[in-house]
Amino acid sequence: MELKKGYFITFEGADGCGKTTQIELLNNFLNQKGIETLMTLEPGATDLGKNLRQILLHYEKPVSDEAEMFMYLADRAQHAQMIIKPALDEKKVVLCDRYIDSTVAYQGYGRDGNIEQINILNKIATKGLKSDLTLLFDVESEIAQNRLGKTKDRLESQGMEFHKKVRNGYLELAKQNPQRIKVINANRTIDEVFLNVKNVIGEFLNI
Repeated sequence: MELKKGYFITFEGADGCGKTTQIELLNNFLNQKGIETLMTLEPGATDLGKNLRQILLHYEKPVSDEAEMFMYLADRAQHAQMIIKPALDEKKVVLCDRYIDSTVAYQGYGRDGNIEQINILNKIATKGLKSDLTLLFDVESEIAQNRLGKTKDRLESQGMEFHKKVRNGYLELAKQNPQRIKVINANRTIDEVFLNVKNVIGEFLNI
């Protein structure tokens, strides 16, 4: 099945929301329909990004909020230009695990950063490339933390207050962008969540 254009679909949500599982299920589902996809992620999709990801998630010394934000933006700039845009030009459906909304939710709402400035910097980093559709997997913070288990990376290890601010930030973004961001109840089972995902994507891609 050949599409008339490429589509950019992003998957967002707090750590432990189950989005990575859902992106893999959707990728397989679309491939079975004969739709060519590209599954990618942030941070770490490019060679440059892999190095930044290692620092962002596993660096053990203090990292300033601004340094953290700019590393995510650097990863995004490389990712958008080198991977996402070429795939869209080839009329693929790009499925991306995290994108601009993550920086707004985590470094903006979670770190009490300047949302307006982050929006400007995101636009610069991506040259204005936005997702056509964003699936926000919303889950209660306590449930999400329990799903992560005991082995957590640098961001996953932040306190419960931080993760609740991130969740509320995501929900605020959904309110501000109802056409682009669709909220998925991720407190349910994997199969129940995926049925919801298939319905949203089916309507969006008309399949």
